[in-house]
Amino acid sequence: MAAVEIDLGKLPFDIDFHPSDHLVAAGLISGDLLLYRYIADSPAQKLLEVKAHSESCRAVRFINEGRAIVTGSPDFSILATDVETGTEIVRLENSHEAAVNRIVNLTESTIASGDDEGCVKVWDTRQRICCNSFNAQEEYISDITFAADPMKLLATSGDGTLIVCNLRSNKIQTRSEFSEEELLSVVIMKNGRKVICGTQSGTLLLYSWGFFKDCSDRFIDLSPNSIDALLKLDEDRVITGSENGIISLVGILPNRIIQPIAEHSEYPVERLAFSHDKKYLGSASHDQLLKLWDLNELLQDSADGEKNDSAAEDSDTDGMDVDDNAPKSSKGSKKKNVNKGKDPVISSDFFSDL
Repeated sequence: MAAVEIDLGKLPFDIDFHPSDHLVAAGLISGDLLLYRYIADSPAQKLLEVKAHSESCRAVRFINEGRAIVTGSPDFSILATDVETGTEIVRLENSHEAAVNRIVNLTESTIASGDDEGCVKVWDTRQRICCNSFNAQEEYISDITFAADPMKLLATSGDGTLIVCNLRSNKIQTRSEFSEEELLSVVIMKNGRKVICGTQSGTLLLYSWGFFKDCSDRFIDLSPNSIDALLKLDEDRVITGSENGIISLVGILPNRIIQPIAEHSEYPVERLAFSHDKKYLGSASHDQLLKLWDLNELLQDSADGEKNDSAAEDSDTDGMDVDDNAPKSSKGSKKKNVNKGKDPVISSDFFSDL
């Protein structure tokens, strides 16, 4: 049973926990941004309810040490909201040419956003500009993750591809071959040597770093329920959120379902996230509930003897280099290229007053 249940009143698209406090934010289909303070076994306290967007609020992230929340929407805007007051700090209109579907934190001073037409942008919150723009995918950006050491951004798309972007050179370094199904989620595991993607069919695709053209392994035991959310627990284990509402603990290399650890509801798990202290696992679903699970209790039954032995990993020894030449999209000539120089510049107030 969840330690805390929050009735959001509307379908949630995204959740995020404060980086140092007991706060959790949710973006709703109504365009509202909600902020709650949570305490174990007690009703959550609603701190803010902000009409953030005219359309749905698809993406939510705390930034600047938790002093502000950034949200994205199909109304093309990215909004920064003050956590203390709920007031608008700044709204970047037309941040993308299509609906903003995903926002993630990269570094202390950068975030990335992805839209419904396959464009990923990186925003420098100190320079207050869009410093990178990548247009290599043909459908919506479903998820984004980041490898800090090589400064590589990875994005999955509904077109069935995974791209690797070099933020230093501002180039798309490689793109996978088209999968037959939509890629919905992505995490980096095995100390940077494996990339795991969740798919619409419920198959986990495993890519070896440096060999992204095609996956090196497939894990089908979660099929046929789509894997809408992936959350890395450690280098050997990942938590999956599926279409059937089941949250599972899955071992990677050797690949196996260690055990289902929670059932949110009969509806799809839209998003998973850890609290700042990793005490709670948050899950949001189409039942309009945000549930906070005691992570130690969830893992208790699987703790003894279930963690993968690193010696059982695959024998890949490839380093952090990736393929240099990204294949051009067959539809690339039909898509409008995003000119980085013409990206909207965030006003001088953006993030500077956070």
